[in-house]
Amino acid sequence: MIYPENFERKIGFNEIRTLLKGRCLSSLGTEWVDKELHFMHDFEQIKQALDEAREYKIFEEQTDEEVETEFFDVREALLRARPERTFLEELDLFNLKRSIASVLSYAKLFTQKVDDEALSTTDADTENNRGQIKYLYPALGKMACDVAVFPDIIRRIDNILNKYGKVKDTASPELLSLRHQIEITTRGISHSLRSIINEAQTSGYIDRDVTPTLRDGRLVIPVAPALKRKIKGIVHDESATGKTVFIEPSAVVDANNKIRTLRAAERREVIRILQEITIEIRPHIPELISSLHFLAHVDFLRALNAFSNSFGAIVPNIQPKPSISWMRAIHPLLQHSLAKHGGKVVPLDVELRPGQRILLISGPNAGGKSVCLKTVGLLQYMLQCGMPVPAGEDSCPGIFDDIMIDIGDEQSIENDLSTYSSHLQNMKVMMKSANSRSLLLIDEFGGGTEPQIGGAMAQAILKRFIDNLNFGIITTHYQNLKHFAEQTRAVVNGAMLYDSKLMQPLFKLKVGNPGSSFAIEIARKMGIPADVIDYASKLVGKDYVMSDKYVQDIVRNKEYWEAKRRNITLKEQQLESTIARYEREMTDFQLERKRVMADAKAEAKHLIEQSNARIENTIRNIREAQAEKEKTKNLRNELAEFKTQIETDTDEQDRIARKIAKIQRRQQRKADGGDSAKAKSAAEQKIAATKLRNLSNSCNSQSSVSPSNNNKVLRAGSYVRIIGQSSIGRIESISGKSARVLFGMLYTQVPVSRLESCEAPKEENTALTQNATFVSKETRDAMYEKRLHFKPEIDIRGMHIDEALTAVSYFIDDAIQLEQSKVRILHGTGTGALRELVRNYLKTVPGVKHFHDEHVQFGGAGITVVDLA
Repeated sequence: MIYPENFERKIGFNEIRTLLKGRCLSSLGTEWVDKELHFMHDFEQIKQALDEAREYKIFEEQTDEEVETEFFDVREALLRARPERTFLEELDLFNLKRSIASVLSYAKLFTQKVDDEALSTTDADTENNRGQIKYLYPALGKMACDVAVFPDIIRRIDNILNKYGKVKDTASPELLSLRHQIEITTRGISHSLRSIINEAQTSGYIDRDVTPTLRDGRLVIPVAPALKRKIKGIVHDESATGKTVFIEPSAVVDANNKIRTLRAAERREVIRILQEITIEIRPHIPELISSLHFLAHVDFLRALNAFSNSFGAIVPNIQPKPSISWMRAIHPLLQHSLAKHGGKVVPLDVELRPGQRILLISGPNAGGKSVCLKTVGLLQYMLQCGMPVPAGEDSCPGIFDDIMIDIGDEQSIENDLSTYSSHLQNMKVMMKSANSRSLLLIDEFGGGTEPQIGGAMAQAILKRFIDNLNFGIITTHYQNLKHFAEQTRAVVNGAMLYDSKLMQPLFKLKVGNPGSSFAIEIARKMGIPADVIDYASKLVGKDYVMSDKYVQDIVRNKEYWEAKRRNITLKEQQLESTIARYEREMTDFQLERKRVMADAKAEAKHLIEQSNARIENTIRNIREAQAEKEKTKNLRNELAEFKTQIETDTDEQDRIARKIAKIQRRQQRKADGGDSAKAKSAAEQKIAATKLRNLSNSCNSQSSVSPSNNNKVLRAGSYVRIIGQSSIGRIESISGKSARVLFGMLYTQVPVSRLESCEAPKEENTALTQNATFVSKETRDAMYEKRLHFKPEIDIRGMHIDEALTAVSYFIDDAIQLEQSKVRILHGTGTGALRELVRNYLKTVPGVKHFHDEHVQFGGAGITVVDLA
């Protein structure tokens, strides 16, 4: 039920119809809009109509084929051709052919079937739907599946009519012969007329630019009235001014008569052909009219799609039960009007939660209350007419059986109705007819009479609506209704927001708060004298004015705190997302760290095994070779190359291990003891390299050292060489088990056990000795660069035991090599474990003369000062 009868006019749906009809291509579509576009309350019908609109939009976007879009209403011509001996004219036949060609094109495309491979095998209804046709566009396919198409009629008409809609010469042999005779006769007349005209022009009877013309189907010559007797013939007509007469020369009268006879025969033959094809079409006229009805539906869908695209309309998810849930809803007519002037509509969110059935909207005049009510009414009506609506995708409206509206002034002199009486009449119908599936739209509820009794009546009627379980949108200014809504669960207040600073409406609806009328503020803005406003405020009382102000403050504060709550919720979501991301990254880092450590341990183990195997193999080969010095020398060289490669790999592993340890200390200071594994693996590689070096030297000593040389006492000034090498050096000093030896220009600290005594080099071999101990320029540059950047202090605080020991050993080796006299090791006090470790290690280093605590002013026991030899 739609109440009242002028419902469509009140909510603006008549204008929607007009806009739709303006987008139709033919009277078929406009008639569909007028007759078939109506309010529906059956859920399945509404869903089918909405699905058709949605699928047609997809169809137009996806189809690449050329679609016939010629829509002609030939129903009247078909009805005229139903009696016997009647026929369709050429134009009607041509329009029929084009229309049913469009029907055939759309029906073919709408009923495209889905490939079997494209069907989901997991569909729960597969067994139930087995054997049913599955269309690519289900709703459009259902609409087009029973439409009759007439490809034979299209081909038959194409054989008769040309592309301009005229009967072809080849439509019949008789017609072809007649038109051939007409053409030959016409050419003969033209030849005769040209001869007569040339003769008359030569004689000066007619002008040079005169040509034959056609009058009443006959070829004639235009001649001046004074000279009409100069040319023998029949005068057929004269011009409107009387200055020209049209003469048919006697020589062509018989030929023109023949043409008239032939044209009459041609017309009879054309009619015969049209009657013949009409006889073929006549049995199919009911089906053809039904097909044109389908074409009208397509024209409507095409126009509806263009309308929806221009307004940004969508097909929302609908539910069969009554519900009000419109998000970002827009009044299409208001949008259309404002767009002409560059304005924009403010979208509205109108939603009633479960248990809420009536929205009571209050707020200032001209604040948008009526627009909000009309927007809900128009969109709901459009939806239940099967039309897409301009709203958000997350809208989820329901379906109502009835929509009733009370808006505007319905006073009537004829029916003796005042404004208030007309409102009461509408309320009476609503209370009597509305049910739990009815939507009531009431503007200015209770208005039109004395405010006190009007407010009381409005509250009583509102209570009846609640008892009847009606849904509704109601606008009002009455305070008692606002208080009633606050106390009643089924009714919720809504406010049209107003900017009290700029004194202008915001046209935004806020559900959950009552609105203020801002009567005093608006009056002050309009320039009403201040004393008048003050007097009015005194009349209503301070409590009323303050209560209105309190409402404004409550609304403003609630909006502020809700904005705060939204921001906090957003920040919490962002924080949770960030924490989850960091946790994922930390997990990935831990897994990568474990993988790197496992790889390092495996590499170190493999390196040790490889080193041991290579050393043992070399020793075995040397022993087997015995006196073969050349082979022994080659084996030593191979072992030296392998040693160099291992040490290079070890240095690289040390560098990687130190870098990883540094990253771990910076990012995860309190991580578990897993970091030590990396340094430990690097230390194992260093140990392997040291073991390889020592065993290599041992191998060299077995193959090249004379036992008698080791028995000589070594002292300062003795000439020595490292066991297994040929370079000769001189001992500068001996400290404990270590000796400082000068090889060429380079001092080296070497354990005494690795030295053997030798004869002093002869003068003639000095150059050879110098060559043997020569240091390349690249080596000197590298040593200089290292000395330049060397820092005589190292900080090992926070390192693990193995990592600290490795770092200190490298540091002391570099300091000795660079001939540093004093270095400092910063280990801190703490538990004293690092301090003890460092000092135990320093005791084993031959190049360390002495170590002690730093002065108390510079760190005390937290720093160890090392004096180097």
